[in-house]
Amino acid sequence: MGGTFTAAAAAAALVLVMAGLFGAATANIGDKCLTSADCGAGQWCFDCEPELAGSHCVRSAATNPFQLVNNSLPFNKYAYLTTHNSFAIVGEPSHTGIPRITFDNQEDTVTDQLNNGVRALMLDTYDFKGDVWLCHSSGGKCNDFTAFEPALDTFKEIEAFLSANPSEIVTLILEDYVNAPNGLTNVFNTSGLQKYWFPVSKMPQNGQDWPLVSDMVTSNQRLLVFTSARSKQVTEGIAYQWNFMVENNYGDDGMDAGECSNRAESAPLNDKTKSLVLMNYFPSVPVKLTACLQHNKGLTDMASTCYSAAGNRWANFIAVDYYKRSEGGGAFQATDLLNGMLLCGCQDVKACQDLV
Repeated sequence: MGGTFTAAAAAAALVLVMAGLFGAATANIGDKCLTSADCGAGQWCFDCEPELAGSHCVRSAATNPFQLVNNSLPFNKYAYLTTHNSFAIVGEPSHTGIPRITFDNQEDTVTDQLNNGVRALMLDTYDFKGDVWLCHSSGGKCNDFTAFEPALDTFKEIEAFLSANPSEIVTLILEDYVNAPNGLTNVFNTSGLQKYWFPVSKMPQNGQDWPLVSDMVTSNQRLLVFTSARSKQVTEGIAYQWNFMVENNYGDDGMDAGECSNRAESAPLNDKTKSLVLMNYFPSVPVKLTACLQHNKGLTDMASTCYSAAGNRWANFIAVDYYKRSEGGGAFQATDLLNGMLLCGCQDVKACQDLV
């Protein structure tokens, strides 16, 4: 980001040069920077205009609770950073030959999202050009000017990540408009993801705890897939989301301070026959410039509001746009809060490490 080389930027440059002369210190969140190389591990150099005066080091990676604390608890005892419309990436080239006219919601590839600690992806799947595509659209129909890419391309990225990271679990939450018989199943098979499939038969039906993460890893059943299409739980063995999860409103309705109510398709948030809780926190119209200001105290306050609304249950999934944009800790710190509360009743998951 950045603009004219101002006196403030010059001062920041001098500080960085002096640090290099006298031995570089580890950068802290909020320190001034010129490039991401000036920041510490798991940080990037970002200018949250108009809030910050120049670029500062902010977080760019999540804390892994499986590694920091343990992976011996049920899957529903952890929180997972989630990207809304993970496929709708800034600068994604057209795959149809028609210029795209639609919103974007993220700034880096699905591979980068996963490498940075995102563990749940929200994807919109459509029938298009005789295949399954990821698309922004309305009325259940994908168009040349709203299509992003074939789902197979993204699924292959996910497969490569799971293959390279045998202790990690990824969740897919599909807004599903695919009507072709076995359309999704065919793509999962072709991509190689089927071998990681966590079966519906092992999912708790009445609010019980999920299997232990360690057991899911040992059995290599490390891909959870939920669909918005009820029939597919029977026809394709893909879990119907609302049988297992409650979710708050999305868009502007999900960002009203002090309010957290279920979206229309979901059971009430306090329905404890569903073991998983999903919290949305993104506006109806994504705006990059304001995203960094949204990923602040309003986000953590909403986590507390939804905790109460969900019958004193912390969210397992926290879904945002432009997940790396913040003034400091952002969505990463909010996820640390959730994991801290879930794992040890602390405000930060890092505090749990000392209690194990």
